[in-house]
Amino acid sequence: MIEPRLNRVLCPGPASPATPATSGADAPAPAGMHRMAYWEWRGWGAWNDTGHPAHSRVVVCVHGLARQGRDFDNLARALSPHARVICPDVAGRGQSDWLADPMAYQIPQYVSDMLALLAQLQQSGPISTLDWVGTSMGGLIGLVIAGQPGLPLPVPVRRLVLNDIGPVVQWQALQRIAQYLGRWGQFDSLQQAADALWSVSSSFGPHTPAQWLELSRAMVRPLPQGGLALHYDPALAVPFRAAYSTPESVTAGEAALWRLYDQITARTLLLRGMQSDLLAPATAQAMAGRGPRAHVVEFEGVGHAPMLMAADQLAAVTQFLLAQ
Repeated sequence: MIEPRLNRVLCPGPASPATPATSGADAPAPAGMHRMAYWEWRGWGAWNDTGHPAHSRVVVCVHGLARQGRDFDNLARALSPHARVICPDVAGRGQSDWLADPMAYQIPQYVSDMLALLAQLQQSGPISTLDWVGTSMGGLIGLVIAGQPGLPLPVPVRRLVLNDIGPVVQWQALQRIAQYLGRWGQFDSLQQAADALWSVSSSFGPHTPAQWLELSRAMVRPLPQGGLALHYDPALAVPFRAAYSTPESVTAGEAALWRLYDQITARTLLLRGMQSDLLAPATAQAMAGRGPRAHVVEFEGVGHAPMLMAADQLAAVTQFLLAQ
């Protein structure tokens, strides 16, 4: 079975000294910097085969708010024979450093980190084609990158997949997320952690117990004293609750996001869980009629957000990205 390689890129912005030891490299990041981890998938040849024609085709897959890059394992395995698939752990999550300033856990910092990642990928092998798959927060990062002219991208984003996210997010959904974000404790086993995660994640759609256990494996880290804790910095909740404290605070940035969306030139696919409480049907309809005129695909029995494991979800994304 194809497995990814774990790499890291140095990004501007100081790391927190509280970063768990398991999330760092052999030495701390230099002063004023932090390391973002990313999982690199290649379904062909040796790892040093930079001359392979698929090496220049890159698909970046970015996860949601409290998730991490291994969410995309199934999609990455499907795409890796055709492209270099890159699945970062956004700062403060997974194997990446935590940030010294909790208020840095916002889209501008994440965009800066992704630009550093793309520059490193470009150095290791020139990028000829760049596609982006973003779930929820990862979609917002992609929306900014694809919709903001003048960013130092190796090449423009060619195809963009927005997974249950758009310029308008529903305040009630954000309040639901705020109820559990950053409120985590210790677990005695992976199964106990998986059960706790399912209690706040059932909207992701139907999964078998085995599938959910596998999705939960990278969501925890071992504690020095024994047991497990969730993988992310609980300080993620600080800017999230500050930014979405009232309905008015949620709507404040909508006009700017619509402007960015309208500037996107990439061919765009919008995925929506039909029971999503975050992406309203009216927003999806508006996205289909303006800007890049996203093609909308909805999935019955799924809320926020599709996990891209079910066969119909995988087919929608792979067919969109691999079509000529």
